[in-house]
Amino acid sequence: MVDELVPEEKPSRSHLNLVVLAFVIFLESALLFGALAYLIFELGSETPQSYPSAIALTVLTALAAIWVAVIGIGVLRGQAWIRGAAVVWQVLQISVAIGSFQGIFARPDIGWLLLLPAIAVLILLFTKPVLEATTRREG
Repeated sequence: MVDELVPEEKPSRSHLNLVVLAFVIFLESALLFGALAYLIFELGSETPQSYPSAIALTVLTALAAIWVAVIGIGVLRGQAWIRGAAVVWQVLQISVAIGSFQGIFARPDIGWLLLLPAIAVLILLFTKPVLEATTRREG
């Protein structure tokens, strides 16, 4: 009888792991918006070899920046769908990071800047507080 009167304790949506996860994802989004601004500037100031390719790259960067920001908002709201979306984005980011370490035009600095936050997000996504905060509860 007493157990029925005590409300079920819900995981805190302000846990440090959740806040750090949201911060890193919003940081990724901000950097994508910075890349978008650079691409728009370049599109207006330089002549690309292919306008359709330049425009497509700019549009895809805009969509990615918006999507990553939406994931960050979902993290703050404790939405369950963000785990899958964040994993997909981090895997894509890791793929680009690995490519940045290789080839004639290798840029290890960019590779590390992409790889480290992606690994941090993947680790944070599977911590107990984040899993509890982003698990769909029926009721």
